[in-house]
Order: sequence, then structure tokens, then C-alpha cells
Amino acid sequence: QVQLVESGGGLVQAGGSLRLACAASGRTFSGYAMGWFRQAPGKEREFVATISQSGGTTYYADSVKGRFTISRDNAKNTVYLQMNSLKPEDTANYYCAARLYGLPSRKAEDFGSWGQGTRVTVSS
Repeated sequence: QVQLVESGGGLVQAGGSLRLACAASGRTFSGYAMGWFRQAPGKEREFVATISQSGGTTYYADSVKGRFTISRDNAKNTVYLQMNSLKPEDTANYYCAARLYGLPSRKAEDFGSWGQGTRVTVSS
């Protein structure tokens, strides 16, 4: 079981940027496909981005495509989410998730390990 800890959330004005990080400990990080999901108050959790074990394959939600970039550093056991051109509708708790040996996925149910989340608030 891998343990995940997110960081980097905060308050930012619309149009600004944030970089989230998710540090993993436990089993071999490079064996995990990773994902970012978010949940806004009163809404269901939604897919944001996912990346393969090597980092060579990424997928994004249409709502963030062209603004967000997912990446990973297997030497540091860390996955990142660079968020640019932030909008008020990006306000949510952001969660990192790990899927052992599987393909990158848009489905939350495919991920077996989750972090506690980090809060992102975008003011207008």
C-alpha cells in the first residue's frame, strides 16, 4: 500500500497559477499510474488528469486541457499538477490517487490509494 500526501494548495486570484505536489511513500512508486481528482463543495468528485508509470502517457479532463499539466519524478516519488490560468470554477479539494500496475485511468474506482487532499481556492 502506498501512502500519498498532497501539498501546494492555497488561495490564488483568477488567472494565477499553482503547482500541486503529491509525495508517495511505501511500495515502488514507479509501478503506479497516478491521477488527480477534485471535488468542489456540493459536487461529486471529478477526474482532472492521469499519468502512466513512465510519464509517457497523460490524459486530461476537457475542462482543464491546455491549462493544467500532470508530470512525475520517479526518482523523487512525486507527481505534480501544474495549474495555470486558474478560474473560480477550479476551486475544489484536489486529491492524488495511485493505481498499482494499471493503465492511467479517468475512473476514480480504478485507483486503490488516495491522499487526504489539498484545498485550492480561486478568487474572482
